Amino acid sequence: MLRIAARELSREEILSHKTGELIEHMRETMRHVPGVGLAAPQVGISLPLAVIEDREEYHNKLTAEQRRDRQRQPVPFHVVINPRILSSDSMNLEFFEGCLSVAGYAAIVPRARAVTVEYLNEFAETKRVHAVGWYARIFQHEIDHLSGILYVDRMKVGSFTTVENLERMWKDVPVPEVEARLKLRGRS
Repeated sequence: MLRIAARELSREEILSHKTGELIEHMRETMRHVPGVGLAAPQVGISLPLAVIEDREEYHNKLTAEQRRDRQRQPVPFHVVINPRILSSDSMNLEFFEGCLSVAGYAAIVPRARAVTVEYLNEFAETKRVHAVGWYARIFQHEIDHLSGILYVDRMKVGSFTTVENLERMWKDVPVPEVEARLKLRGRS
């Protein structure tokens, strides 16, 4: 399911009781793990639907400098259906990224610093968001899931590591220094 591009949802499907139940299940699952985003393919359903929420308590493990570098701010819960990236910043930022579908691992992934995304919410209303920093990363990660793409398809190959090793070795090391130590400069 993770490798299949999801088909679009119709207005009727979005407003259905079944989709409402799916959204609630996904919200509970994302919060239980915990994660900052979850796409329907990750729960075995090939639909272009994701939930996003970056709660303030998730930021407690980060230093003020890490929050600033990642441009990470709390993001309230919201539902993203049939999303399209309308534009993206040409500036890429590289950070370690993980995924609930590849649990226990992380890698350095280059992503656009900012994206403008258009999508429908759970009421089939059109929304447009200009997301910057970590929020933009979350959007790109979840939209990739809806196209059958995983972060491991975009990662800097030599940076793939266990979360345990990341916490032990690289947690407080700036990504450019990690890349230099691993000799990743210029490698994809």
